[in-house]
Amino acid sequence: MSEAVKISVRSLVEYVYRSGSITSGFMTSASLTEGTKAHQKIQKTYGENDEREVYLKCEVELEGMTFLIDGRADGLLYNDDGKVTVDEIKSTARDLADVEEDSHPVHWAQAKCYAYMYSLDHGLCDMNVQLTYVHVHTEEKKRFVREFSFKELEGFVFEVAEAFVPYARMLADHEKQRNESIRELPFPYEKYREGQRKLAGAVYKSIADSRTLFANAPTGTGKTISVTFPAVKAIGEGHLQRFFYLTAKTITRTAAEEAFRHMQSGGLHMHTVTITAKDKACLKEETICQSDYCEFADGHYDRINGAMLDILSNETVMTRDVIQEYSRKHRVCPFEFSIDLAYASDAVICDYNYVFDPKVSLKRLFEEQKKKAAILVDEAHNLVDRARSMFSAEIEKKVFLQLKREFKGRDAGVRYSASALNDHLLNARKKMEPERESVDAALPEELVDLLEEFCVQAERVLASGSEDSELLLEAYFAAMSFIRIADLYDERFVTFMEHDRSEVRVKLFCLDPSQLVSEAGRRYRSRVYFSATLSPLGYFREMLGGVPEDYVFKIPSPFPKENWDVYVQPLSTRYRDRERSYEPIARTLAEVLAGKPGNFLVFFPSYAYMNEVYEAFIARDDGIETVLQQPGMREDEREAFLAAFKADQQGTFLGFAVMGGIFSEGVDLKGDRLNGVAVVGVGLPQLGLERNIIKDYFNGSGRSGYDYSYVYPGMNKVLQAGGRLIRSEEDTGTILLIDDRYLTPKYRALLPEEWQDFTVLNR
Repeated sequence: MSEAVKISVRSLVEYVYRSGSITSGFMTSASLTEGTKAHQKIQKTYGENDEREVYLKCEVELEGMTFLIDGRADGLLYNDDGKVTVDEIKSTARDLADVEEDSHPVHWAQAKCYAYMYSLDHGLCDMNVQLTYVHVHTEEKKRFVREFSFKELEGFVFEVAEAFVPYARMLADHEKQRNESIRELPFPYEKYREGQRKLAGAVYKSIADSRTLFANAPTGTGKTISVTFPAVKAIGEGHLQRFFYLTAKTITRTAAEEAFRHMQSGGLHMHTVTITAKDKACLKEETICQSDYCEFADGHYDRINGAMLDILSNETVMTRDVIQEYSRKHRVCPFEFSIDLAYASDAVICDYNYVFDPKVSLKRLFEEQKKKAAILVDEAHNLVDRARSMFSAEIEKKVFLQLKREFKGRDAGVRYSASALNDHLLNARKKMEPERESVDAALPEELVDLLEEFCVQAERVLASGSEDSELLLEAYFAAMSFIRIADLYDERFVTFMEHDRSEVRVKLFCLDPSQLVSEAGRRYRSRVYFSATLSPLGYFREMLGGVPEDYVFKIPSPFPKENWDVYVQPLSTRYRDRERSYEPIARTLAEVLAGKPGNFLVFFPSYAYMNEVYEAFIARDDGIETVLQQPGMREDEREAFLAAFKADQQGTFLGFAVMGGIFSEGVDLKGDRLNGVAVVGVGLPQLGLERNIIKDYFNGSGRSGYDYSYVYPGMNKVLQAGGRLIRSEEDTGTILLIDDRYLTPKYRALLPEEWQDFTVLNR
């Protein structure tokens, strides 16, 4: 019995025909493989009997494999003489004079596949194949037509399929080995922790039932393996083809990689890939994707198929280091390599933006594939503010003023459109005065129109290759982002404008990202949002687009309350009282730590506050060794900071850090590496216009705007910081909460159950 392999026409021909180098230059949003509007305009010119968007499929038997190939032809044209023509439409912003008949073999290949399918279905002896190129702005058209016999088309399709056989056979063999290994895979630890089996069961049921799950599982539950293990089992049961493990931080990606290694040691054979940001994955000193600078970009597409076949045949857990090793071996770009691997792998570890951000997402993942995939969103509490950022966009006046000057005498179209934008923003600033900030519920449609015209001119210049302007490229992408977000604009957005002297900034600000997060997530079979601090659960379920039918899971800490000694020092850390609090906080820390050897961390709401208390603390000269977090620490500096927390610490060691920073989430200092945590304040975000706009929006919709904008995000930082302490059954330690608001019913109710039995220190 032959192996069945399902593949789209586009994926097949792109695999076989891709070649050449990577360039970091311009690629228009209406590239040669896109351009919906241009397609529709061409299709509207078809005759009454012609067809558009015709679904076609065929089976090709070759070397013991059956290829199920399908796709949609842009058009089928029926001529008076009985000839049938397949029309393949491609749109571009480039000058059509540069497009020649043989410029793009992949386009001919795609059209010929459709012609073969149609002629096979209808018993035709020959067919015409037409490539129609259309300029996205001028609507100028250029056509090439060729005639092929059925035998020529059949020979061509079999030739293309034959080139794909080694890769297809490798994937088919892998899938068989993967599924067998999953069936035999045991839970990778000796036993489940308290609540762990229930969480794993909830994840599996959510995937099997195609539902959304919101899971609040405290630190120590073992969340990573509890969500990845059932997702792996769901692949083996045929519920999924793949899943995405989404996270915002490098350290939690590492935890996911470790979970897969544990399962691998238990017999799992599954392809997992970690996508690392381009600048971190790059093998060069500077991230310049030009063939004359980077040997990995030069000819990348000529070698990528060999690299893919090699790594997928020999590796399973493909981390950054593994990908870089094979990138050097095959001389391919490690970032683009990892993106291609994401489409071929069973599990993908990556940042939130690859699923949720409309500017970055994995666009080659077709809707049908998403329906057979799940997303597992780690530290899901972070997604609320990240989503606000993803669905917001801004532009600055100074960019267009610079372009107006730069393109004087170089290109009238770019100069004029940049000048019009500069003038528009200048007039907007004058209308605002004497106010420096303004908020408007309406979309600035005139500004969007001017940006669209600017993009037309910028595309024309960038696509021609006649100008090498980094500023123009950056301005184009910023303008396109603004236009893209403008298409999403509704009552959940406001337009925020501010000016400082001659500078003007306009921001389309997403206040409530819940619907957009929901729309992005619901394209997938199942969604699992999990965190140790998804609390209050109702707030996060609402902000992440949940509905009443979604599954909700919440378990208490698996560790006894006796593992924590919790204290509250009721000092005021409100902004107006902070200067008076420096010395009392320093004194409290010294008194609590007196005679206690070990490692301790104290978290502050800001660097400024931290630095003032730090100075007051070291001035006491209590003999306690300290380390201080600095802004913008390099990776080696972060590692040195954490390495200072030694398991065999003889004296008392105190680290000063900020809430919501790199050391307050995802850091895993087990056992004696951390003996206590102090949290100064209740984590409220700094008062500001944007936070107040969010507050007013939710007040206006009948909810507690202050809680949504300040209290819940702030207390989440507190819980994350305190969660660094107890990481395993053997861990014990002290938590010190410094703020009088912890004694009020609102804030006390937001503390986890294991912190509720606290001792109040002297006022």
